Amino acid sequence: MKRNRLLLLAVPVIIILACLLAVQRYSAVRKDLDAVKEEEALKDRTLRKYVALIAERPDLEKKAAQLKELRKANDTNLLEGQTIAIVAASLQDAVRTIVTSHGGTVASERAGKTEDREPFKVITVTIDTVLPDARALADVLYAIETRTPYLIVRDLDVRVRNMRAPKELSVRLDIAALTATR
Repeated sequence: MKRNRLLLLAVPVIIILACLLAVQRYSAVRKDLDAVKEEEALKDRTLRKYVALIAERPDLEKKAAQLKELRKANDTNLLEGQTIAIVAASLQDAVRTIVTSHGGTVASERAGKTEDREPFKVITVTIDTVLPDARALADVLYAIETRTPYLIVRDLDVRVRNMRAPKELSVRLDIAALTATR
């Protein structure tokens, strides 16, 4: 009887322990399964992002090509040269050509300081000229401002050379241009 009683108590305890062990094992497996599903969902989202980026690649390449074309088109508005000194000399030559083509003479020309405006450099030259009249000055300024590559008149100082015969003008021009030269 004692054995039956012990057996009667032991069987339910063993069954309860087995059930607890099964529930614990089930919850551990469930946690692992949830972690795997979560990791799978994360990898799936990452994969979808990569697929979307890969799908956008032709559009991005097309846009990059358009931007390169635009950059090449805009580079025509910049002075070109191997060094800053060569660019400054080119700018002086361009202004000298404009002034002399409108009947003026160049008294002196100086290259100014270069300003660094990332990603460009601003080249400045100062030109002292003698122009025959105000109409020639207007033509010179128009030719400078409408030229490609772009030239900008930063400073203009106009004086009459002879007050008794106010025909000739003494003009000092500070002219700037952009370059991508390093």
